Amino acid sequence: MALAIARKDLSAEELRQAARRSKDTYQSRRLLALALALDGASRTEAARAAGMDRQTLRDWVIRYNEEGIAGLCDRPRSGRPARLGPAQLGELAQLVEEGPDVAVHGVVRWRCVDLKAQIQTRFAVTLSERQVERILKRLKFTRLSVRPRHPQADEAAQQAFKKTSPPW
Repeated sequence: MALAIARKDLSAEELRQAARRSKDTYQSRRLLALALALDGASRTEAARAAGMDRQTLRDWVIRYNEEGIAGLCDRPRSGRPARLGPAQLGELAQLVEEGPDVAVHGVVRWRCVDLKAQIQTRFAVTLSERQVERILKRLKFTRLSVRPRHPQADEAAQQAFKKTSPPW
């Protein structure tokens, strides 16, 4: 039985062009499978070329017929809601951006274990260190940090102590 692609607004070549432009690799594979089917390939051949089962291809053809190219993207999955809300994430980002205060927080620089404790005390949410890492990555913070500086360090004394070579 041939694939019944009811939408005829795009040709096989236009589907291939859309696959090249797409940033979603899964959507690109689905578009290429549909292009093969429009070219006359069997459902099995088109599905195998796209790395899927023919029943799966049938399901994507149904979605394409109903929604067009946009229907070939994965839909957002429901999952566990985020433990920290947008306001809490903003407060955490501000906390990381400002850096710790030694007198208040007892640390010179933030580590995930320190932020985990801060999240526990401020928001009453228990997270692992790995989850804190993921949150920081999502907030676009990198793991690189400036070299820690002791708050009571004397900059003038450090400059005076530096050894310099005599001028030749």
